[in-house]
Amino acid sequence: MKRLYSIAIASAALLLATPASAEIIESAHGGFASTHSVVVAADRAEVWRELIQPEGWWSHTWSDDSANLRLDAQAGGCFCESVPSADGWPAGSVEHMRVLMVMPGSTLRMSGSLGPLQAEGLVGTLTVTLTEVDEGTQITWDYITGGQARFPIDEFGPVVDSVQAEFLGGLVARLGGAAEVG
Repeated sequence: MKRLYSIAIASAALLLATPASAEIIESAHGGFASTHSVVVAADRAEVWRELIQPEGWWSHTWSDDSANLRLDAQAGGCFCESVPSADGWPAGSVEHMRVLMVMPGSTLRMSGSLGPLQAEGLVGTLTVTLTEVDEGTQITWDYITGGQARFPIDEFGPVVDSVQAEFLGGLVARLGGAAEVG
């Protein structure tokens, strides 16, 4: 009986501690996939060297300067950004993605929600695959996102897809342009 009384008191205290303005915000379930492929007139070694140096071609940074990016290209490594101090505040940092797989010259896989997706219950996986072809190297760029968000995924998916295309485009431009887009 004493135990039931303790549970009742704890439950009442929990109810009293709950904010009166609390509400459940509906979320959308699901996700989306984005895939892009391009052939560049460069060998896989050259493409790989540029791929793992995103500070030379990545866009959409929190600091507005891709020079603040770094990629530790090993499993568990960080694709991170340093955010310089401003307005008297100390410097900050952002983890864009965590490295899952590194197969030099072949595959780079990272997990993380990019940009505004970080604020949602979404998980993204980026897989970049390099394949030798007659014209040079085919780069296949796959970003798959799933989970919950407070916005309609079907409306936001095309925006993320265009940003993924921009990332690949930055890499391709750094390599001297595309030989063929697929």
